[in-house]
Amino acid sequence: MTTHRNSAPAHTRSLPIRQLVLTLLGWLIALIIFFPILWMVLTGFKTETAAIADPSFIFSPTLESYQEVQARSGYARFALNSIAVAFGSTFLALLIAIPSAYAMAFLPTKRTKGTLLWMLSTKMLPPVGVLVPIYLIFRDVGLLDTRTGLIIIYTLMNLPIVVWMLYTFFKDMPKDILEAGRMDGASTLQEVFFLLLPLTLPGIASTGLLSVILSWNEAFWSLNLTSSKAAPLTAYIASFSSPEGLFWAKLSAASTMAIAPILILGWMTQKQMVRGLTFGAVK
Repeated sequence: MTTHRNSAPAHTRSLPIRQLVLTLLGWLIALIIFFPILWMVLTGFKTETAAIADPSFIFSPTLESYQEVQARSGYARFALNSIAVAFGSTFLALLIAIPSAYAMAFLPTKRTKGTLLWMLSTKMLPPVGVLVPIYLIFRDVGLLDTRTGLIIIYTLMNLPIVVWMLYTFFKDMPKDILEAGRMDGASTLQEVFFLLLPLTLPGIASTGLLSVILSWNEAFWSLNLTSSKAAPLTAYIASFSSPEGLFWAKLSAASTMAIAPILILGWMTQKQMVRGLTFGAVK
């Protein structure tokens, strides 16, 4: 009596190969994206001569560029400006966006959809198109080269994205929970603070983190609206470009010091970011 072995289906046997190919492709894409950052970090540990003449990965590391960068300008002052502006504008944007998104998600009108589309359309406007009027307004009211001025402009810059993200998070929340709170006598403020915010906290956290990153990386407004007192790290990096040319080693060292805090923040909060961005995706 002979027995026949059940061979696995062809599509089952191909799954490990497909997973291997996708894994290798993912690593390849990650390396391509990460390569410029790796190159910048390594170049920061070279001398100016080695940075230009020797592009290889094998070299004698030195802290000469970092020492010269620190001696030329105070990194701490620029970093404090970036922290104050990024977190200040994010806090102000959330303060405005939470009640706005709540009204649009739970108390919509005929103009809600048009308002959301209009807010999103403002992101398509080139910043240079409004630079002159904003510069003149800031000059007349004394907001040039101030943290307050940058906080205001960064808040306006990120507000459409913050409102849109919070609107989608609030829209995915079951309305039955809020209706139960109203039946128990909760006011609108109590409904927002004790029901809505705790349940949508992952989405609010990811929105805030995205706003901080966008504010931290913003260069156009910081270069045009500040000079010395309120200049953030983006202006700090630009200061290493001179008429004599680009000093690659010093520029790389300054750039590494500028992006290090936000990279560390992103690495520490990556789980919260992913959780928040996928909030409400699975019912």
